[in-house]
Amino acid sequence: MNLVLIEASELDAEQRVVLRDARATHLVRVLAVVPGVRVRVGVIDGAIGLGEVERVERDEVVLRCALEREIPARPRVDLLLALPRPKVIGRLYGALAQLGIGRLMLTNAAKVERFYFDAHQLDPAYRRAQLIEGLAQARDTRVPEVSVHKSLRALVEDELDAMAPGTTRLLADPGVHPSPHARCASVTGRVVIAIGPEGGWNDFERALLVSRGFEPVAMGARTLRTDTACIALLSLVHDALGT
Repeated sequence: MNLVLIEASELDAEQRVVLRDARATHLVRVLAVVPGVRVRVGVIDGAIGLGEVERVERDEVVLRCALEREIPARPRVDLLLALPRPKVIGRLYGALAQLGIGRLMLTNAAKVERFYFDAHQLDPAYRRAQLIEGLAQARDTRVPEVSVHKSLRALVEDELDAMAPGTTRLLADPGVHPSPHARCASVTGRVVIAIGPEGGWNDFERALLVSRGFEPVAMGARTLRTDTACIALLSLVHDALGT
């Protein structure tokens, strides 16, 4: 835990927070904090600052927080992702939050199994907990917005322009295409990356995405697993954007 994340509602009028959960356990058992020690704190979707330890007991830590005025900017990259296997998306949430995305759009595709949409990994409380754990590692406070779409066509044709306006749109597609790094080197706005299922987009889906402004990009001819593709593509795009 590189950042103790707290809800705004947990702060009292004097900017104190009382921790009695896994955060307190980590501070006591791993960081071995004592009164007077300062740790990095952040308000979820809010500012970052320092928290001074005022009291430590077996299962409780009291911090008095001093927060900066500036709130971290939302990451400039959004991800349109064909819903992977439940276990894969379950472990991807934290990695995506660490790398930095502003919005995650989970969508259906021809090669996505229908039962994936019934998995507990799509439960809002579950995914929020995983995202926050990733943010704590990356020292960020901005929780990605997550939406689930059972129709790729409806998402791309009817909803995407409002959800991600004015973005550079990239379509991950193994083959002879420009690299995502080269394509984003001069981009100044937001970017949305579309990553398909491990079996790939079919011809209709690929044509649909291209018709709505998505430009094919590739890292070579290899077909990657979803988690590998997400991490590699986000890393390259963030590096090109300088974020």
